[in-house]
Amino acid sequence: MSAVDGAKMMYLIRRRAHVARDALVANWFANHMPVVIGAMEAAREAGRPHASRYIATLFDGEGNWDGVAQLWWPMALPRPAKPHGEPPTDTFQQLAEPYVPWATREYVVIDDEVPTTPNTLNAPYPCTRGGFLKVTFLVKAKADTDYDAFFTHWLTVHAENVAGVIRQVDGFRYVISHSLEPHVEPYDGMAELYFADASGWDRYRTLIEDDGMSRWVERGGVEIRLSTTEMVGIP
Repeated sequence: MSAVDGAKMMYLIRRRAHVARDALVANWFANHMPVVIGAMEAAREAGRPHASRYIATLFDGEGNWDGVAQLWWPMALPRPAKPHGEPPTDTFQQLAEPYVPWATREYVVIDDEVPTTPNTLNAPYPCTRGGFLKVTFLVKAKADTDYDAFFTHWLTVHAENVAGVIRQVDGFRYVISHSLEPHVEPYDGMAELYFADASGWDRYRTLIEDDGMSRWVERGGVEIRLSTTEMVGIP
C-alpha cells in the first residue's frame, strides 16, 4: 500500500430538484470540465499550485449523489467562505446544488491501471472511460469514534481483507481515501473498488467476511454506489 503525496480533493455533486440527470452530466462534461482543465493548465504554466489529476465518477441509479469530482493537489485546499456555485458561473453550476471541497489523503492498495483513451478528433480531454464496474463506499463513522484506531484498522486489517477478496474475484484496483478533517466532513472516508464486470462484485459480496470494521461505523452510515463511467479531465 502506498500513500499518495498531497491531498485528494473530493467534490460530491447532486443535481437540483427537478433537474434531469442527463442535463447535469452533459453540462458537467461539455461546459464545466473544460473550464477546470483550462484553469489548471493556466496555473501550471504560471508556476502556481494546480491539480495534477482530475477524474469525475458518475454514479448509476438513485441515491444521495449523482457523482463525485476528484482532483489531486499538492496540498489540501481551504474550505471556501461560500460553496462553489453560489452564484453559478456556468450551466453546470446552475443545475447542481452548491458544493464544497472535501479534503482526503489517498492510499492505493491495488494499483492496476484503468485504461484511458484520449479523444483524437477533438481536444484529448475531457474523455470518458468504462468497461468496468466501480463500487464506491462512502463511510460515516460513529460520533464518538477514535479516528486513529478506526483509520489504522481500515488501512491494515480491513484493507488486507478486502484486497484478498478483490484478487480472488479478478478485481483490478482498490483505493482508500481518508478525510483529513473527519469530524467536520460529510463522510470520514471513501473506498473505491474496481471489477471487470458485475459478476466480480457479486462474487465479492459472497466471499467478504466481517473483520470488525463495523464497530466504528455509524448504523446506516455506509452508502454504496455503482458506476460504469468515469470522465477524465486530467489523466
